[in-house]
Amino acid sequence: MNPLIFREYDIRGIADTELPDDEVFRLGQAYGTYAQKHGAQKCVIGRDVRLSGPRIQKAITRGIQATGLDIIDIGVVPTPVFYFSFFHLGANAGIMVTASHNPPEYNGFKVGLNKTTIYGQEIQNLRRLMEQSKFKQGQGKLEPADIIPAYIEMCRSKVKIPKELKVVLDPGNGTAGILLKRLFDATPIEPVYINLKPDGHFPAHIPDPTVPEYMKQVIETVKETNADCGIGYDGDADRIGAIDETGATVYGDRLLGIYAKEVIAKNPGAKIVFEVKCSQGLVEYIKSLGGTPLMWKTGHSLIKAKMKEESALLAGEMSGHMFFADDYFGYDDAMFASLRLLRIIAQSGRKLSELAGEIPKYYATPEIRVHCPDELKFRIVSELRDYFAKRYELIDIDGARVLFPDGWGLVRASNTGPVLVLRFEAKTRKRLPEIQKLFFDRLRQYPELKLPDALGC
Repeated sequence: MNPLIFREYDIRGIADTELPDDEVFRLGQAYGTYAQKHGAQKCVIGRDVRLSGPRIQKAITRGIQATGLDIIDIGVVPTPVFYFSFFHLGANAGIMVTASHNPPEYNGFKVGLNKTTIYGQEIQNLRRLMEQSKFKQGQGKLEPADIIPAYIEMCRSKVKIPKELKVVLDPGNGTAGILLKRLFDATPIEPVYINLKPDGHFPAHIPDPTVPEYMKQVIETVKETNADCGIGYDGDADRIGAIDETGATVYGDRLLGIYAKEVIAKNPGAKIVFEVKCSQGLVEYIKSLGGTPLMWKTGHSLIKAKMKEESALLAGEMSGHMFFADDYFGYDDAMFASLRLLRIIAQSGRKLSELAGEIPKYYATPEIRVHCPDELKFRIVSELRDYFAKRYELIDIDGARVLFPDGWGLVRASNTGPVLVLRFEAKTRKRLPEIQKLFFDRLRQYPELKLPDALGC
C-alpha cells in the first residue's frame, strides 16, 4: 500500500489503484492486531455513500475478523453516527470507510480507538505494523446494528427548537442525506432540501461547504425561498457550512463565536479552543463574553485532543468542524451543530446575520494555498518564523502567526499535502495588502513557489 496515503489525520487514496482488496485486507489485519493490543474487544465499522465503499468495507471487515476481533456493522452512516456508536454500543475501536469531501474516485479510513480517532505517529505505527505482517490470528464474529434511530432520538432529546424557521439543507448527495428528513421531521423547522438523495457520483457538486462554488445552490435557494438560513454538509457530515438570510457566508470562526455566546452564558469562563487560522475578532469576542480563548494547531484530531486536555466545552475550525462538550460527546458533528445553530436563532428572535455581526469585523483573505514540495515546506516555514521572530511578536504553535498592532499574517505547512497555507487579516482594508506583501516579499526568494499575482481581500 502506498505509504503516502497514510496521512496526518486519516488514510486516504484513489480507491481503484491505491486501495486494492488484498492490501485493504492486510490493513484490516494490521488494525485488528493494533486494536487488540490496545485492549479492544469489539470493533464498529461504518461507511459513507461512495461507490467503492461496499467493496472496501467488505475487504477490511474480513481482515479485522481474521485477527479474532468481533465486528459490529452499522452500515451506511455519517461519521458522527459512527462516533456516537462508540458510546451507544460500548465499543472502543472502529473504522469509518470514508474520504469525506474528496472527489468520487477517492476513499479511505478514519481510524478509531478508545472513543476517538488516532492521528500522526499512531497512523504511521499502524502502517509499520502492516508492513511487518505480524498479525494476530482468529475468527471474529460479525453482527449488524442499526443505530440511526438511537442517534436521532439522542439529538432530539438534547436540542429543542422553540419556533418555526425555514432552512435550506444541502447534504450534497452525501451521507447526511440518509437521515436529515428523519432528524428534522419532529421539529418546528420548515426544511427545503436540495441534493438530498445519497449518490456516490456527487452529481450536483463535491460535498465540501468550504468551497464557495459548491455553496452557490444553497445561496440561491435561500434567496428564492426567503429562508432564515442555509446549511451545507461535507460528504460524511462532520463539517458544517452556514449561509445567512441575505445569502452571505458565515465563516467557521464567526459560526464558532455564535456557539461560544450560548456556551459561555451557561458556563462563565468556559474555555473555547480554535485553530490558528481563526480571526482575531473571535478572540476579542470570546473575551468580551467572559470566556477563555485557546488557540491551537489546525486539524480536527489535534483540536479534539487539545479540547480533552483542557476540559474545554467548545472548539471549532475554519473548515466547519465544530466540537461540543457542554452537552455532547466532544466530537465534530455537523448535524448536531445544525440543530444547535437553529435553536440559537429561534431563541434569540434575531437574524443569523445579526448574530454573526456581533463579532468584531476584520478584513481578511480566504485561505491561500500555495503548492510547495513536501521536502521543502517545513524548511520554508522555519526560515520565515526565524525571520519574523526577530522583528515582530509571533505565535509558533503551528507555523508562524505574526502579530501586528492592526492585524496578523499566517504561514504554515499543510499536514495533508505539498502545500503552504497562508491567511492574512487587518483592521482596515488598506492595511491588509501591506501585511500580505511582508510575507510575499520573503516567499519570492524561493523559486519553487508560484505565488498568486493579485493580493487583496
